This record gives sequence, C-alpha cells and structure tokens, in this order.
Amino acid sequence: MPLAPQELRTFFITAVCANRRRLFQVASNADLLLTILNDNHSKGRYQLHAFVLMPDHIHLLITPAEEISIEKVMQLIKGGFSFQLKSKLDVWQPRFTLHRIEDARDYETHVRYIHENPVRADLCFNAEEFPYSSAYRKSKINRPPDHFSWPTISPNSLK
Repeated sequence: MPLAPQELRTFFITAVCANRRRLFQVASNADLLLTILNDNHSKGRYQLHAFVLMPDHIHLLITPAEEISIEKVMQLIKGGFSFQLKSKLDVWQPRFTLHRIEDARDYETHVRYIHENPVRADLCFNAEEFPYSSAYRKSKINRPPDHFSWPTISPNSLK
C-alpha cells in the first residue's frame, strides 16, 4: 500500500518511558537518544523539525522520508535507543501518540509547545537554555516543510 503524499506526513509525536521512568534525567541516556535521533536523521530517514527530551518522555515534530512510515521511524528511534541502552527493564510504553500537522499555524503551535515544554515543567527559565531541545540545538533540525503556506509566520515566531 502506498504511503500518503509528503504534504500529509508531518507529525507531532509523543513517546513516554515505561512506568514514567525518568530516563532522560540522566545525561548519558539523553545523549544516547540524541545520537539515535541524529544518526537516523543523517541517514535521511526523516526530517526533524523540532524536539525535546523531557525526563520521562519525548516530543518530536518529524516528517518521515517518502518511503518510510511513521511507525518505522518510531521503531528506529525507540527500538534503537532500547537496544543500545541494554536495559533489562522495559524502556518505553508500547505505543506513541501522534497528531498529523495540518497547516503552517498547526506547525507553529506545535513547535512552540515543544520548545516551551521544559519551561512549563520548571526545568529551565528560557527554552534556549534547555540542552535537550531543538530550541537549544538549532543546527540539528530541518526547516519547515515546503508544502505549508506560511503567511502568518515571522522569522522570530518559531523560536
């Protein structure tokens, strides 16, 4: 079965650690997940538009490559992390939640949500200070997908 057209394939994803374990509170675990994200990204498996690693969950704004399903992308991320962590305990809740991004306004809303998540959780004062977020690591993300029209977005609105 063919995958949906690329203009329908940008997603906001949330994946939660099993039993809400605070795995990403440990810097080495957070760094490992960043490595997994960057490795798959550099292999062209997806475009990564925004991300944040919270202590017990992650949020991603992602567009899979044309030939890869979002389920496969999450298998690569979650499975790759679990495999490399080598934990005898469950690492992730079995499922993840996703929301298909509908337009530029929806995209902008979810980028802000992702970047402000550590601020709302009192992990930092400004989003740019949180080291496990695309607000901090601007060079690790892709620009917004071309297929959205951007009349409402100014250059500073995606910070």
